[in-house]
Amino acid sequence: MSDLTDVGLPAAGAYRSLGVRSLRKGVWSDVTDAVAEEVPVALEFNGVSHAVMMATPSDLEDFAVGFSLSEGIVANASQVYDIEVTQDGEGAGAGFTIHLTIASELFMKLKERRRNLTGRTGCGICGTESLDQAVRCPAPLSAARKFSTVAIARAVAQMRERQQLGGITGSTHAAMWADAQGDIQHSREDVGRHNALDKLVGALARGKVATGEGFIVVTSRASYEMVQKTASAGVSLLAAVSGVTGLAVDVARQSGLTLAGFARGSEMSIYTHPELIDMEAQS
Repeated sequence: MSDLTDVGLPAAGAYRSLGVRSLRKGVWSDVTDAVAEEVPVALEFNGVSHAVMMATPSDLEDFAVGFSLSEGIVANASQVYDIEVTQDGEGAGAGFTIHLTIASELFMKLKERRRNLTGRTGCGICGTESLDQAVRCPAPLSAARKFSTVAIARAVAQMRERQQLGGITGSTHAAMWADAQGDIQHSREDVGRHNALDKLVGALARGKVATGEGFIVVTSRASYEMVQKTASAGVSLLAAVSGVTGLAVDVARQSGLTLAGFARGSEMSIYTHPELIDMEAQS
């Protein structure tokens, strides 16, 4: 197994420990449990509020860059000139604001299509103002390499041990990037599956990773937006441990992305572009 480059322990503040009353095998006991934090995170571009998301307060700089890329606000990470994260409030209402500075011309384009995205943890397009904004198909992938079913199975097998926050709390999703051999190199987690993928996309972009040389695996279902974010990041394969949606299949087919669902152990279903999967490789 190759050395992990970006899979570490959960950041302080991503979860908290609580005393709970637990019933196990008919016996009540007092135990300590861990719960993932979920707080409002506001994104401001050039001083103007754009969106408020419910997210886990970790890897927020990655989240900001990934969100900006996935939403088409910027074309590459270098167009985000500055990021500052501030904590706001106390108690149940406490949250974070991410202040991003982008080029003036990009900010003007953003103002033209501003939308209200509050509460996006469960729905990727809540608050979209018109139908033509609802589905944004990424440009077709310029080059897509083959990956083996062995590599996909290898990455899926590594997911549980790499999902550090999920292992502690049992309540987060993870998005992970694996190299061509199926070894996971980068991982991000969040209470929201969209947020976890945005964090991963941001981490890959900030790290200048050659994204097309690997693929992404996620612990959730693969909806349209998960496909859109993956393809926009230049990744040609998305493997989900759960199912896929019809729109996800349509967008994946159009963008040239290979979409795999129900990837569990050595089993999986390939919904689009099976010609890009090496089904013969066994090692």
